[in-house]
Amino acid sequence: MAITFSEKTPLEERKRLRFLIPILVIVLSITIFVLWQGYFGGEEPIIMETPTFPSFKKVEINYQIFDEPIFDKLQPFEGVPSFEETPGRENPFLPYE
Repeated sequence: MAITFSEKTPLEERKRLRFLIPILVIVLSITIFVLWQGYFGGEEPIIMETPTFPSFKKVEINYQIFDEPIFDKLQPFEGVPSFEETPGRENPFLPYE
């Protein structure tokens, strides 16, 4: 006659259920309370009003600053030189050798 310890007796199952059922009820009660407060309770949603912006002042640009002699020394920029060959490798995902 072999003795097996893996099977639980009906008395052990009842003790386990007596412990788990109140925990399940408490968790469900807390979940229902939180959902109830989130959907039906609490404050009214805040409705944002359209903001009113102040009137802007007219912008006036003084172009006489460009008549200063320091601006005469400036040279025009020709632009970015083009690349003679394509930068990079044909397949950038291959490891370096």
